[in-house]
Amino acid sequence: MALRTKGWGARALVLVALALTSWVAQAQTTLRVTAIPDESPTELARKAAPLVRYLEKVLGQPVVFTPVSDYAAAVEGLANKQIDLAWYGGFTFVQANIRSGGKAVPLVQRAEDAAFRSVFITSNPAIQNLADLKGKSVSFGAPSSTSGHLMPRSFLLQAQIEPERDFKRVAFSGAHDATIAAVAAGKVDAGALNISVWEKFVAEGKVDSTKLRVFYTTPSYFDYNWTVHADMPAIQREKLAQAFLKLDASTPEGKEILALQRATRFIPTKPENYQGIEQAARSAGLLK
Repeated sequence: MALRTKGWGARALVLVALALTSWVAQAQTTLRVTAIPDESPTELARKAAPLVRYLEKVLGQPVVFTPVSDYAAAVEGLANKQIDLAWYGGFTFVQANIRSGGKAVPLVQRAEDAAFRSVFITSNPAIQNLADLKGKSVSFGAPSSTSGHLMPRSFLLQAQIEPERDFKRVAFSGAHDATIAAVAAGKVDAGALNISVWEKFVAEGKVDSTKLRVFYTTPSYFDYNWTVHADMPAIQREKLAQAFLKLDASTPEGKEILALQRATRFIPTKPENYQGIEQAARSAGLLK
């Protein structure tokens, strides 16, 4: 009997050692983070730096931010598990979920993302509403952008305006800040973009508000979120979610991160929140 007990004790020690080895290995594994390139690379890097430091401290593991060249690369990165955590717009989340066979898991979104909006801007005094865009040149952001293309297009279609039929020219700038620059330079008559980027540019005095103005703001919709792959262990997912949920603007660290993320706070989210985005994409012919 004593020998049997001794055997079980040795086995227990082996199991504990294996568990500790697994825990140490997990702690040392680098968390790979990316974001859709909806702003300039320098701005994305500036926004990511303090968040990376915070996540490293809270999670106790290395964290690296890896920029991607386009929206499709952000989708493929998560679907192929080359990326562990991705900042997506609503549409790119839908694309990643489809591409991964339903394995994209949205963890958190900014409180602002529960009722996000897009704006249409112009410097042309003749443009006062969406109907005035007929016969004009208009820029969207990236083709896969939720707030810079999909939802603006969706609301145009609801207003019986078909961009390819009714606009003189349809352009894609690639990013929200690039859309502002294109309209300001007179390269296009109007542009559609993310409201938070527009408000940031106005607040920082980067636009001449005597010339450039918003003439239409869309109804609200769900947008951005932080997403992981379903194969990430549940305990790791929970740690990540809690790291975002605990960010508090009353602390210097939280204030800096939230300000850069243009968030008051992060809140939990779920796949069902993006069903409207998927329906809009299918209606607009952007998903088959």
